Amino acid sequence: MPYVYMLRCSDGTLYVGSTHDLARRLAQHQAGEGAAYTRRRRPVELYWSSECARIDEAFAWEKRLQGWSHAKRIAFAEGGLDAVRGWSAAHRRRSPGD
Repeated sequence: MPYVYMLRCSDGTLYVGSTHDLARRLAQHQAGEGAAYTRRRRPVELYWSSECARIDEAFAWEKRLQGWSHAKRIAFAEGGLDAVRGWSAAHRRRSPGD
C-alpha cells in the first residue's frame, strides 16, 4: 500500500516523503540511501505516517505537507486536519505586532 510519511531528523527538522513500501523506505533512509536531505541528518525516526488508497494520493499529500511550516506539520501529525483547519487564514489575519 502507498504511504505518505514524516521523519524526524537528528537536527529536529521534519522530512516528508511518499512510498509504496514504508518499511523498505525507512531502511533506505537509515542506511543513507534515501534522499540527500536525510542522508546528512541521520539517524531519522518515523514521526507520522498514513496509508493512502493510491500512490498519486500519497504523492499529493506529500506535496501538500511539504508546503506547510514545521509548526503546522506538527499540529497536523498530532491532531489531524481539524488541528490545522483555518491555520493559514488565521496566520494571515495577524498583524505584524501580534
